[in-house]
Amino acid sequence: MILHPKTHSMFISQNPMLKKLLFLLTLVGIIHYGESKFMVYNTSQGIVSEKLNVHLVPHTHDDVGWLKTVDQYYVGSNNSIQGACVQNVLDSLVHALLADKNRKFIYVEQAFFQRWWNDQSEAVKDVVKQFVRSGQLEFINGGMCMHDEATTHYIDMIDQTTLGHRFLKEEFGVTPRIGWQIDPFGHSAVQAYLLGAEVGFDSLFFGRIDYQDRAKRKKEKSLEVIWQGSKSLGSSAQIFAGAFPENYEPPSGFYFEVNDNSPIVQDNVDLFDYNVQDRVNDFVSAALSQANITRTNHIMWTMGTDFKYQYAYTWYRQLDKLIHYVNKDGRVNALYSTPSIYTDAKYAANESWPFKADDFFPYADRANGYWTGYFTSRPSIKRYVRLMSGYYLAARQLEFFRGRTNSGPNTDSLADSLAIAQHHDAVTGTEKQHVANDYSKRLSIGYKEAEELVSSSLACLTESTLLTRCQNPVTKFQQCPLLNISYCPASEVDLLQGKSLVIVVYNSLGWKRNEVIRIPVINDNVIVHDSKGIEVESQLIPQAEIYVGLRNYYVKAYLGQTPPETPTYWLAFTVSVPPLGFSTYTVSTAKKTGSTKSLVYTYQSGEKSRFEVGQGNLKLKFSTGEAKYANYVNARSLVKEEVEQSYLYYSAYNGTGQKDPQNGGAYIFRPNGTYLINHERQVPLSVLHGPVLDEVHQKINPWIYQITRLYKGKEHVEVEFIVGPVPIEDGTGKEVVTKISTTMETNKTFYTDSNGRDFIKRVRDYRTDWDFEVNQPIAGNYYPINLGIYAKDNKTEFSVLVDRSIGGSSLEDGEIELMLHRRLLLDDSRGVAEALNETDCVANDCRGLTVQGKFYYRLDPLGEGAKWRRTFGQEIYSPLLLAFSEKDDKDDWLNSHVPTFSGIDSSYTLPDNIVIITLQELENGKILLRLAHLYEIGEDKDLSVSATVELKKLFPLRKIKEVKEMNLSANQERTEMERKRLVWKVEESSRDENVSRGGPVDPKELVVELAPMEIRTFIINFHSIDLIFDA
Repeated sequence: MILHPKTHSMFISQNPMLKKLLFLLTLVGIIHYGESKFMVYNTSQGIVSEKLNVHLVPHTHDDVGWLKTVDQYYVGSNNSIQGACVQNVLDSLVHALLADKNRKFIYVEQAFFQRWWNDQSEAVKDVVKQFVRSGQLEFINGGMCMHDEATTHYIDMIDQTTLGHRFLKEEFGVTPRIGWQIDPFGHSAVQAYLLGAEVGFDSLFFGRIDYQDRAKRKKEKSLEVIWQGSKSLGSSAQIFAGAFPENYEPPSGFYFEVNDNSPIVQDNVDLFDYNVQDRVNDFVSAALSQANITRTNHIMWTMGTDFKYQYAYTWYRQLDKLIHYVNKDGRVNALYSTPSIYTDAKYAANESWPFKADDFFPYADRANGYWTGYFTSRPSIKRYVRLMSGYYLAARQLEFFRGRTNSGPNTDSLADSLAIAQHHDAVTGTEKQHVANDYSKRLSIGYKEAEELVSSSLACLTESTLLTRCQNPVTKFQQCPLLNISYCPASEVDLLQGKSLVIVVYNSLGWKRNEVIRIPVINDNVIVHDSKGIEVESQLIPQAEIYVGLRNYYVKAYLGQTPPETPTYWLAFTVSVPPLGFSTYTVSTAKKTGSTKSLVYTYQSGEKSRFEVGQGNLKLKFSTGEAKYANYVNARSLVKEEVEQSYLYYSAYNGTGQKDPQNGGAYIFRPNGTYLINHERQVPLSVLHGPVLDEVHQKINPWIYQITRLYKGKEHVEVEFIVGPVPIEDGTGKEVVTKISTTMETNKTFYTDSNGRDFIKRVRDYRTDWDFEVNQPIAGNYYPINLGIYAKDNKTEFSVLVDRSIGGSSLEDGEIELMLHRRLLLDDSRGVAEALNETDCVANDCRGLTVQGKFYYRLDPLGEGAKWRRTFGQEIYSPLLLAFSEKDDKDDWLNSHVPTFSGIDSSYTLPDNIVIITLQELENGKILLRLAHLYEIGEDKDLSVSATVELKKLFPLRKIKEVKEMNLSANQERTEMERKRLVWKVEESSRDENVSRGGPVDPKELVVELAPMEIRTFIINFHSIDLIFDA
């Protein structure tokens, strides 16, 4: 060994540019190493089987936005907030790795790396590619960000991971082996089996688990386990998983960034403060301490933390010395390593490992520090992300049907902004306000381009199904992203001027849908026709006064202009839409009888009366004196239940005068009192009846408004809520909750989803893995909800579904509560250094944020609730997409345009338990297809079974040339992933009774089989023929 060994000499000798680069770097190195230029550090040590091996893993954790925006972090601006520059980290690493071929580094966040990569010269790119080939630089995790695991939907997790993995495959030809979720605040079952094992990872490492759980695992040496996240896929989706002993940082005393206060290794005997033996002793002591809580003779040290290695030499100079002197000492063995090397060493030990099921939620870092507030923090951003996720899924389908073009609008910008929004300080709501604004801005920019693509694709489809002939469609479609606040200029046209409104309704699901849509209109004499010219029953619903204020304020806030005439009505009617297709409806002036106006009944306060809503099997019966109580009756299922819905708020803890001054904040939920919100007694209650839907309007108090809605032919209750601005004049932060209570005896047990996928059993005040010490009985029983929550007794299931990620629980038997909004005045001391106090401003009018949203509930006989949860849950995620155009009454739209379309064979529909979660044309013209089974084993007596999809009918008249089954992130063939998979020994039974998988796809039959909870991913290549679809 010599100082600065020539790295990859043959490679460099053949590249003159690299010779020059290396010469310059060598000069820099001589300057940096001048004080010990005659010293030779031996950093080449590998694993020594008979010693304790300390795997030193140099890394940086680079948040894709948190205190600064993603771009500020990359370029290093806005340093008054935080001194962090990812550009410096990556630049510095090139120099440091070239200086010694034994040095290693891992990198994670592709959103940053891709920015840096695009700035580099070909010479630097060649050097970095050599680092990757030699193993000096290893990409870990490989997604665009390190996504959150509580508030993310599984489809978004897959998409953002795929985006990063495809880049790494195309640029470097590598497939990441290791999951590295070191900072998310708790860890999900879906992460383990789906974004771990099904991606092809050999192991998964993370930093944050409950402090009580960690203490027990240290004693039992069970920080490293075999994690089986899915009971449906069982041992076929197990993964080796490791929680760090403390966090993802180095042991105390071994931080070596510029200005860090850890003692360096001073090894120059001619200078004062020589301390080699002291530092070696510190190292050995820390290593032996960790070895006492870890199995095998291998331990990992994570040498780095947030935004470190901005000047990489400060780290590597000390690590070189430590490796050299520790190995000369001989008590333990130190080596440069990566999580892949560490995983292989653990596997080679042939150890049997403890078994872990379910997940690691909720997470607490101390007795009163439950990180369950972020399940709801920034609920408007959480809704925006979820809306854009469903829109992205639909937009990619339409991009495929039209054909992807290199010029013109595409979905790439929305893909990138959505990927970044999955970061564990983005959708979580734990970022600073200016960073939250940046995420929203990026989503808006991505949406605008995708909106243009969707409109032009629908125009092509309506003008001709021979899509390859479509270049410049004539039809102009508009969409309404602010429809939730009743703002839709496209539908608010005056139809009295000889105009008709054309509405194209697109369905991104693989089954036919019959649903009610609602649009604001200004005319009250209108009629609706379907694509065959047949009148459709419709209903006019008076615009509630609260919407007028919301509309005027937020349109001005978002668009900078006051909206024109306020529409008088909502127009509601039922649409019928084919799978992966659209139907067309027209709204015009009625010559005779038009839409039915809702019958409105107003009950004054104090008036004693009973009323009933619902026209089909389901009815709710109310008493005006106690409107929060309803008698729920389903004539078909014979379910009857008394349901009480109430609102309350938890006052946020302010940390004063106590031994533990832990405030509630963006991360932490620490209630300091429960306050029931009484219904306004002086405000009348309104009931609307009509042929399409019934509504009950209630003003709960001055800042909570609720609409309970029942649709004809549907058997669930829709509750629309408007909450805010939450008052803070009393100096107290508030966390607003709705509680739905029944008489069911649920025995402390309820079920919440894992990232919208599997449901996990929860028991109040209980943890499966340790004896739980209850110190926060409310916050400690909160769990993340992305799809829904349900409870059951011996005869009934009670299910609640949500429209975004929120926190919830069942704190009393028969009761489910959802946290809808949070407005807090203090920071919770977890780093963001800002109170969660969201406001919107129009000129000088600043108000606390108002949140509008929906949740849905239903009661079913025991064992029959899953079908609604799964089917309707998917419809919530993928709402019908509405596009509007106008026509003159003289235009014969139905004969001059294609009124209905389905992208699949007209005689075919997907099985009820299968959904398409990805249909996307890639840049190379190939198709990425993902099919997902929606049910777990044993979840439904009819649908928790294997099902098949016929690819020929999914792509009619397109001849399939080749189908390759891939891993989940589509960066390697499934067979290759399975061949390389490490099979670990487990201490106890893997509990995978009757686990099954779909078989291989016959290249002639082209039928895909999916077992319960299975997701299968394919790259499909078609023969080059014109695209012709059966309309």
